[in-house]
Amino acid sequence: MLNLLVAALIGSASLPAAADLVVLQYHHVSDQTPASTSTTPDLFRRQLAMLEKLDIPVKPLQSATEQALNGKTGRQPVAALTFDDAYSSVYDTAAPILLKAGIPFTVFVNSQAITEQRHGYMTWDQLRDLASHPEVTIGNHSADHAHLVRRPDEAEDAWHTRVSASLDEAQKTIEARLGTDAPLFAYPYGEFDAAVETLVKQRGWYGYGQHSGPIGPTSADTRLPRFPMANAYGGVDGLKDKLLSETLPVDASQLPDGTLNRNPPVLQLDLPDHMKPGPLTCYGSQVGRLSVTPVGDGHSVEIVADRPFDSRRFRYNCTYPAGNGRYYWQSVQWLDLSQPED
Repeated sequence: MLNLLVAALIGSASLPAAADLVVLQYHHVSDQTPASTSTTPDLFRRQLAMLEKLDIPVKPLQSATEQALNGKTGRQPVAALTFDDAYSSVYDTAAPILLKAGIPFTVFVNSQAITEQRHGYMTWDQLRDLASHPEVTIGNHSADHAHLVRRPDEAEDAWHTRVSASLDEAQKTIEARLGTDAPLFAYPYGEFDAAVETLVKQRGWYGYGQHSGPIGPTSADTRLPRFPMANAYGGVDGLKDKLLSETLPVDASQLPDGTLNRNPPVLQLDLPDHMKPGPLTCYGSQVGRLSVTPVGDGHSVEIVADRPFDSRRFRYNCTYPAGNGRYYWQSVQWLDLSQPED
């Protein structure tokens, strides 16, 4: 288990009155798979070492999420580990490390890839083996890993039938094969909109994206953030700031669902009274620093890039000093439906 005797290594940073949950998101754990979705085994071990160094316990995803949303995490920052797609490298490389250490983790499964025995994925026998361990939770990542947001040329009834079938088929298959039906769903590609969120909420599930940030009382339970930990994003130099981050105290359920109606999009944040706009810093994917302009009473800001984006998905990431070298963090992922699907 993570060594609980090294808390002094946090340094002089004091803990807040209530801390938040940081969820780390992985795909492959390998140096032989695509770099954009892979974490090398060496980097994975160094990330775990950072959790140990900072004395941050790793807890099961569902209970940790519920505690964070209810403000009951306590003073100690908490982490959870998730793996999307059920790739074989997770079974071969990551799982043995985590199980030996008694560290809980969640695997999000797209069920058709497993049933069809696609190359590079786990088998149902391997997933059954993992599910037999109390540290492991199996979650839903849809049946076909298709894009869930309604396509511009797709009739609403056809969309509803398509997406509902993918969500429900995966859940039923996981339950039938593994005897588990955790209410945990990870959006393929991190893509969602209000309509997809409604389907997830109707099923009583928590929905996890791929936009960065911690989970706290102001997070929304169908658009929960996770920090991607692939090689390009998971370097240990910036990992401490992520692990010690706190949720920016704005109501995430009132933020845009991310589908574009203009490019570049304008994001409005309504900061609490004790926060002035000046220290807020925001960056956009591939464009760098964003313009932050106070509006109205001086506690609301408009955030926008200085040029349009040309990718299907991109993010606005904002941070605000929380004291003692820590940061509040908020991210919005935007989706441009005029761009082709992956």
